[in-house]
Amino acid sequence: MLTEEKTPAAVYHRRITPQRLTVTQAARGKIADLVREAGDDIHGVRVFVAGGGCAGMQYGMTFAETEHDSDSVLEGEGFRFLVDPVALSFLEGAEIDYADDGVSATFVFNNVFQAVGGSGACGGCGGAMV
Repeated sequence: MLTEEKTPAAVYHRRITPQRLTVTQAARGKIADLVREAGDDIHGVRVFVAGGGCAGMQYGMTFAETEHDSDSVLEGEGFRFLVDPVALSFLEGAEIDYADDGVSATFVFNNVFQAVGGSGACGGCGGAMV
């Protein structure tokens, strides 16, 4: 008689640890400012990953009005990051920073390409990734 083997359910961690994703103090402060300015209907900031091309995946953030049961959360004073499981798998070991050189200001995703097994160079053209 065959018996059905049951495998344990995947372990799901709701809280994002620094080993999975880090956010610099500069990025934390800027996100807190933006969330404060955005108003009360904002539940946090959703970090997302979209398909890319030769340069790999595209990383970004947007205000989130809802939180899903499957979201992992990184929160601190004045900020709350929400990341779905698929995006978090592409962000494993990455760092989100905020850079302002006086001319332009932007959030920067560091170490993301290497975190998913990339070499830091474009496979098709051999150009370096920035």
